[in-house]
Amino acid sequence: MEQYTYRLPLRWADADAYGHVNNVLFLRYAEEARTRMFQEILPADEASRRQCAFVVRRSTVDYHAPLLYREDPVHVQVRVIRGRGAVLELGCEIRDADQLYVEVTTTMAAYNLDTGSLRRLSEIERQFIARYTES
Repeated sequence: MEQYTYRLPLRWADADAYGHVNNVLFLRYAEEARTRMFQEILPADEASRRQCAFVVRRSTVDYHAPLLYREDPVHVQVRVIRGRGAVLELGCEIRDADQLYVEVTTTMAAYNLDTGSLRRLSEIERQFIARYTES
């Protein structure tokens, strides 16, 4: 299984008064990594992207250690836990080589924004996520 890794630079504004990255930002970090991961299969035109959207159904965050602001980027690693029908579950770790800070699990639904309804994962999407799916 492949794992998508995004090197995310931290911003000074991400830190709270204690110098920790604020807890709400971890969902944003996971969102940025998964969005970049899926760039490869997004349709080029806006109309098609609306018909091939994904919406978040649920996110859970498990905090393991505080992440202090620093100039070195943090790694955001994304893998697919499962994908079938209209549902896609992603696992995300925000970490360094030797330290896990946060685990985020996000359940997403394949969605057609024009019709306002769920849709099934396409063959192209299933092939793409197979590269990142846990065995």
